[in-house]
Amino acid sequence: MDFITFIQNVLNALQWGSFYALIALGYTLVYGVLRLINFAHGDIFMVGAYISFFVAGFFLGPLAGLSPAMTFLVTVPLTMVLTACVGVTLERIAYRPLRRKGAHRLYVVITALMCGLILEYSNLAVLGASRLKFPELIEKQIWNIGGVTLTNLKVMVIFTAIIVFLLLQWVITKTRVGMAMRAISYDKFAIPLMGIPVDNIIVITFILGSGFAGLAGLLFAMSYPVLEPFMGMLIGWKAFIAAVVGGIGDIKGAFVGGFLLGFIEIGVVMVFPSTFRDLFAFTILLLILWIKPTGLFGIPQSTKI
Repeated sequence: MDFITFIQNVLNALQWGSFYALIALGYTLVYGVLRLINFAHGDIFMVGAYISFFVAGFFLGPLAGLSPAMTFLVTVPLTMVLTACVGVTLERIAYRPLRRKGAHRLYVVITALMCGLILEYSNLAVLGASRLKFPELIEKQIWNIGGVTLTNLKVMVIFTAIIVFLLLQWVITKTRVGMAMRAISYDKFAIPLMGIPVDNIIVITFILGSGFAGLAGLLFAMSYPVLEPFMGMLIGWKAFIAAVVGGIGDIKGAFVGGFLLGFIEIGVVMVFPSTFRDLFAFTILLLILWIKPTGLFGIPQSTKI
């Protein structure tokens, strides 16, 4: 393998890692505040891709008649807002009643799994099993730099993941909302006594996590423009594993874990047939957790008695 091929694969790994990182950030946000694994998060990513498809189709249609570039500028915020509404709706309908009744964590996990299945099969029932082709919103530009091929969309995906990570890191560490999130994670029973509206902070958490999952769905649909109802299942599970390997509950860990998984997968494909990709990737991640069970940036959690 020559140097040019190596650099090309590094860029491919950065793109795949960006998708995993964007989804993993949503997992770790919700877990960091609620200690809840939102297993429906991968399907929220799928819903975001479909929302962006219909939003873009509407604005490209004769009723609005916008240009593809203007449609993209409108589709990004609308997709994030509408996908955030889906995440907040799940929290209000499925998770909040269980939380207020003090349900066992196992029931909450089962509820999250059922919510994901409901999103998948509702999509299947309404839209059918046929795949949808996402419209081209940005004119594809291909740059050849010393034999390495780079596209404008690939650069956009990578920089978006970095910007989202920096934004979330700022929110968590520098704002009052972030301070409240960290406080709820530390002691959710004492926080209401301090006058902090716990439900409002949890809603903000779901808005951020689901909104960025919708953004990931839009970027994924633009990069690989074929949509189907179960597209969020495998990538959602992989992003969850990436968040755990990085240290779930830690923003930096989710970001690094997503890129680590992307590099492992592309690295395996560089050496072995693509059918070995998931086998080797999950085995390596399992070994990492075996060596460091808390994840790369995780710390052991102590329980107060």
